[in-house]
Amino acid sequence: MVIKVREVPPESIVRPREELEEFWKPRTTIGKLVKEGKIGTIQELLYYTSSIPEPEIVDWFVGDKIYGYILNVIVTARMTDSGRRFSFRTVAVIGNKDGLVGVGKGGNPEMRFSIQEAITNAKKNLIPIMRGCGSWECRCNMPHSVPFKIVGECGSVRIHLLPAPRGTGLVAGEAAKRVLELAGVQDCWTKSFGRTRTAISFVYATYDALRKLYRLL
Repeated sequence: MVIKVREVPPESIVRPREELEEFWKPRTTIGKLVKEGKIGTIQELLYYTSSIPEPEIVDWFVGDKIYGYILNVIVTARMTDSGRRFSFRTVAVIGNKDGLVGVGKGGNPEMRFSIQEAITNAKKNLIPIMRGCGSWECRCNMPHSVPFKIVGECGSVRIHLLPAPRGTGLVAGEAAKRVLELAGVQDCWTKSFGRTRTAISFVYATYDALRKLYRLL
């Protein structure tokens, strides 16, 4: 069984700020600094560290401005002494459509917990990206596309992200289009190679290209 792209409502992704103030007990130093107000924005946090140790940090900063998609849910099986054991493997992507995007995957015998694990891992993998207008046909100096050609890889899949002029839209496969949309990229040409029908590799190749833009920041 394969479940296609499905949108996740914001209330299913983040916890309310009031609930976090009352029940969230940070387990890391960064989490304590965030709750005490010593770190003001998520961009400031990501300037000093490349990873988010607690998913509640994303809920604290981004709030209801986060969106998400379940890109792929498949059933996997393994053989044990007592017979076959089935579980769900889920790939989720979240973003604020304004320069922040994260991808995560999760697995669990129950679909609900598999989706929740994927969303939690996507929060921990949230990164900012560099946007710009790198197309010689446009030059509007607005952050609507990628600033230059970038290549991302995962497994056998390789994807090229190319700057496009304003109004082009996202010329990409369904999975890559969702990742770029949540990242805030409005216009982009893409070229992909390899086994792109493997949804996990295709999504992570797109995420790898955006992560390389983040390294420049």
